[in-house]
Formats: sequence, structure tokens, C-alpha cells
Amino acid sequence: MAVHTEPLVHAGLLERIAADVAPLVGSGTPAEYIPALATVDPSRFGMAVADLDGNVFGTGDWQVPFSAQSITKVFALALALAEGGDILWERVGREPSGNPFNSLVQLEYENGIPRNPFINAGALVVTDRLQTLTGDASSELLEFLRKESGNPDIGFDAEVAASEHEHGDRNAALAHFMASYGNIDNPVPTLLDHYFWQCSIEMSCADLARAGLFLARHGLRADGSRLLTRSEAKQINAVMLTCGTYDAAGDFAYRVGLPGKSGVGGGIVAVVPGLCSLAVWSPGLDRRGNSVAGVAALDRFTTLTGLSVF
Repeated sequence: MAVHTEPLVHAGLLERIAADVAPLVGSGTPAEYIPALATVDPSRFGMAVADLDGNVFGTGDWQVPFSAQSITKVFALALALAEGGDILWERVGREPSGNPFNSLVQLEYENGIPRNPFINAGALVVTDRLQTLTGDASSELLEFLRKESGNPDIGFDAEVAASEHEHGDRNAALAHFMASYGNIDNPVPTLLDHYFWQCSIEMSCADLARAGLFLARHGLRADGSRLLTRSEAKQINAVMLTCGTYDAAGDFAYRVGLPGKSGVGGGIVAVVPGLCSLAVWSPGLDRRGNSVAGVAALDRFTTLTGLSVF
């Protein structure tokens, strides 16, 4: 990676990005299969960057909380690795799926082992492991996010959690199917409860950018303590790059060139290892479940700054 002598985020950079992608804001469709998300205003857009010195810059709706959804899978994975080590990888793979994030198809072919920790089946395995390790997976995750973001007011959205429960048949099917192969340790209703609460966590772009800094710091937490080894942080960044945007990961790597994780709430968190963490939010999704304006904004960021992992 090239050495940059200019300030990482200069005045007007994020505003310029916001202006460049403004025609795309409102494009796509908010997640309709979760009714609580379908009503979110599609004209929202926010973006934030947090650097290693603790500076946070933002534009638009960067301090407005939204449903983090699958972005939380990154943090759950980090906690599961920190608490329980590499044994997790015996239960979930590290390969792109090539199928929709809630697909059942590959599980039968691969004996109940999900392709990666960011599709729903893999995230359920991670949450199951975290539940075994901690006894309260969703609360442990929430407390971690509060500490890393510096925002004690981050919380669950009960309406979203209830909506997830009510329309969670596909996730229940995934969990029961994996349980039939012995790849789920906890009772499926308990697992689903923690998973739905996990997905309902609300955070702003500022919160997410700060919370993602431990990956930019190669595993160091906000208080300076080590959560992950440098190797483990590298592993998570690598899986984010190859699997973090569902079956559009190749296109995301091509356009953006950073490890990233999206959620169907319209958010995306991305990492520039050794430099900063970014978050962007715009609720309109493309057909693969990624924010249309969000991906474009990250594309513009790496184009304008020259920062990427390549």
C-alpha cells in the first residue's frame, strides 16, 4: 500500500462523495421481507470515517441509528474467535457461497457445514458457538459494540426483533437442518432468539466506524487491549473481502478493494487495515441485498483517496 502524506480525510471529501452518489440515493428497494425495515425512508444517506487517532468525520445522516442487521456478524465472529479460538473453523467454512445469503441448497451437499460465517447459516453457527462460550450471545455482543463505539446508548430494536421472529421461518429451517447434522449445540429456539436480537441492534455510521477500528488496528480494542491476534484480524478481514457482501463479493472487491460487510438495513462497514474504518448507510438495496448508494460511495472513497488493499 502506498504511503500517503496528505490527511486521510480532508475537509469536503465526504461531502464530495455524498454529492457524487446523490443521484443513486433512493435507488433500489429497502428490505421488504422484514416489514419493520420496509418502511425506512429510502432517501436517507450517511457516511462516516474513523481513523486510528480517534477522529471521526461524517456527512449526511451519519449519526442516525439504523438496523445493523448482518453487519453484526463481523463482531460476533470476532468475539467467537477471541473466546474460543480456531476450533470454530471446523464448523463453518471460509469460501464464497455463490448463492443467496439465506439459501438452504449448499447445506445438504456439504453435510450441514455452511460455506462462510456471513451467510445466514454460517452466522447461526457463529452465534451458537458464542452462546455456548458466553451463555448470553446477544448481550455479550451488545456490550462489546457499546464499548468499542464509545456509545452506551446502542441497543436492540424490539420491533425489528419481533419482525425477524415473525418472518424467521427460513432461518429456523437453516438452524434445524444444521442441528440434524450435529452442527448446532444449543436448542434451536434459544439460538434463533439470540440471532434475531443480534440482527436488531441499531447503530449509526459513526458507531459502526468506531466499532470496526479493532480490525484496522490489527486486533487491538479501543482501550488498547488485544481482542484478536494479528493473524486472526487478518483472517476476518480476508473473509470480509471474499464473503462480506453476499454473492456480490467479487464485484465489491473489484469496485471497492476493501474488506467490507453489508447488511440488509442498508449499511456497510469497511476497513483499511492500519489506517481507518468506514461505514455508510442508504436503505435502497440491489437484488443481492447490498446498498446501491453505499457501494457507490465506498467506490468513490477508494477512487478519490487511492486507498485499498491492492
